[in-house]
Amino acid sequence: HFQTSSPEDDKAAAIISLNFIVPKKEINMVPDMGKWKRSQAYADYIGFILTLNEAVKGKKLTCEYKVSETVEKLLSLLNTLDRWIDETPPMDQPSRFGNKAFRTWYAKLEQEAEALVSTVIPSSVRAAAPEIAVYLKESVGNSTRIDYGTGHEAAFAAFLCCLCKIGALRVDDQLAIIFKVFDRYLQVMRKLQKTYRMEPAGSQGVWGLDDFQFLPFIWGSSQLIDHPTLEPRHFVEEKIVNEHHQDYMFLECIKFINEMKTGPFAEHSNQLWNISAVPTWSKVNQGLIRMYKAECLEKFPVIQHFKFGSLLPIQPVKP
Repeated sequence: HFQTSSPEDDKAAAIISLNFIVPKKEINMVPDMGKWKRSQAYADYIGFILTLNEAVKGKKLTCEYKVSETVEKLLSLLNTLDRWIDETPPMDQPSRFGNKAFRTWYAKLEQEAEALVSTVIPSSVRAAAPEIAVYLKESVGNSTRIDYGTGHEAAFAAFLCCLCKIGALRVDDQLAIIFKVFDRYLQVMRKLQKTYRMEPAGSQGVWGLDDFQFLPFIWGSSQLIDHPTLEPRHFVEEKIVNEHHQDYMFLECIKFINEMKTGPFAEHSNQLWNISAVPTWSKVNQGLIRMYKAECLEKFPVIQHFKFGSLLPIQPVKP
C-alpha cells in the first residue's frame, strides 16, 4: 500500500499508465458480498488498516513524527471543510435531528471535491483526482438522509489508501496519517455531527460500539498497548479520560461520548463498558479488529455503498 521508492516521477510514470475511472457500486445484493471479500479492494483496505494499526502501536498522539507536504495539504483541505461549517449555520426547523443546512454544506463539497483533491496530489497524477474525489465525497455522511456512520468513515480510510497507492502519501507518513490527518478528520466529523444533529447511519443503538465511528477505537487501542499504567478498566473513569485524552485517540472518542450522552456509561455505551473488562489493550485491539470485520466489513447494509475503481478494484486478488 505504501510505495517507498522515490523520486516521485518514476513512480508516477508507472501509475500514469493506469486508467483512472470514476468508482461505482458493485455490491448490489447480499450474494455479492463474496465478491467483495475476495476482491483486491478488500485485501488492500484491510491491509491498510492493519499496517497503520502496527505503526501506531504504543505511540502517543503527541510523539515526534515527520509531517510531509502532502499531509500539510490534507490538513488545509480539512480546515476548508471546517470553515464551510462555520459559514453554513444550522437552519431553524421543526425536527431536532437532521438539520437541512447540512445539504447546503454538502453541495459545496460536491462542487469543490475534485479541485480540493487536485491541490493534494502531485501534478503528474492529476488524472486520478476524479477517482479519488469520490471517496472524499462519500466520507462525510449522506446528504439525503443527513446521517453518518462507519461506511462513511471507511470511505475516508479508502481515500487515504488511494493517496498511498498513487504515491502522494508514503511509508514515512504513517504516523502523520493517523495522528494528524485522521485525527483532524474526526474533529471535523464531530463538528458536523453536532452542528447538523446528524443521525447515526445503520446504528445498532446501545448494542453498537459507537453511534458514528469505529476505526479510532482500533487504532486508539493499539496506541495503548503495553502502557505502563493505563488499563482498559480505566477508560470508564472520567478523570482519567480528561487527563490523558490529548495523547490517546481512544480516550478522545470516550470524551466525545461523555459529552454527547447522559446517564450511566454502562447503559448508553454497553459494548464499550463490556470492553473495559478485557484485561489487556492487546486483547482489546485484537477483539476490535475481529468485531470491525464482522460488524462493518461483512455487513451488506454498510458495504453496498462502497465504490470500486482502478485503485480499489472489485477484481479478485490475483493468486
